[in-house]
Amino acid sequence: MNDERFKIFSGTANPALAEAICKNLDVPLGKSLLGRFSDGEIYFQILENVRGADVFVVQPCSFPVDNHLLELLLMIDAFKRASAWRITAVLPYYCYARQDRKDKPRVPISAKLVADLLETAGASRALTLDLHAPQIQGYFDVPVDHLYGSPVLVDYFRNKNLPNLTVVSPDAGGVERARAFAKKLGAPLAIVDKRRVDLDVTEVMNLIGDVRGRSTLIVDDIIDTAGTLVKTADALMREGATQVFAACTHAVFSGPAVERIQNSVISEVVATDSVPLCEAAKHVKKIRILSVAELLARGIRSIHEETSISELFI
Repeated sequence: MNDERFKIFSGTANPALAEAICKNLDVPLGKSLLGRFSDGEIYFQILENVRGADVFVVQPCSFPVDNHLLELLLMIDAFKRASAWRITAVLPYYCYARQDRKDKPRVPISAKLVADLLETAGASRALTLDLHAPQIQGYFDVPVDHLYGSPVLVDYFRNKNLPNLTVVSPDAGGVERARAFAKKLGAPLAIVDKRRVDLDVTEVMNLIGDVRGRSTLIVDDIIDTAGTLVKTADALMREGATQVFAACTHAVFSGPAVERIQNSVISEVVATDSVPLCEAAKHVKKIRILSVAELLARGIRSIHEETSISELFI
């Protein structure tokens, strides 16, 4: 793209993804300086003119979450004060999304708070990928384009041509996501009934659907500690599944996740590069990463050119 007023910048969360997006769009990554004072405070400076520019800031708020979120807020504020025409926060991974409602007494709705912070900082709009709950879009008073990683993941599994495939939702909340996957792959759907007993601890209760003698594909948006994933895989094998695969958009892989996956009955875990892969996971053969750079690039191009983005909402 040959447009001097179209600029893409990156924080420190996933510069490789930002570079790949720029390569797809044939534009250079914007020049900036992002560092730290000795006490840990973030310093940011834009090193080129952005007055009147259409600016896209690529920053998944992955680990360390708070640092990357604050980086994004400070960057947006800098672009606002440098008179950018429009600032789009590109969040391949939207943090604090798992508290999207008051399901217990005296808890915050953190997903709404993050939306408020982004708008207050000066974001004109947001581009996100596989929100934990689609209704988070409603927390914004600016336009939100919500893309899905499923086109990339579905193509991969369609080419694998797994025999007698059943797509599995690991919980009731993910049924819509898994159903869309199953429809695209022409496969039946099964649902796991689970109960959360602690913040990162779940217990598999029942399986709704038949997996006996079938290949299974667990579909989720996030794999964090992989506790639910591994327990779901074990339950599927107990019910007679012949093999278990897993797909997710956000490979957070915190705590014991990598070790759990490595020692599990799962044949392969496929995720996207929405967040950078942790060092330990890079050495695990059963973990495969697919890029969403082209998908995000198409979304960014459509926003800049003011063309329809609806064909990407699948």
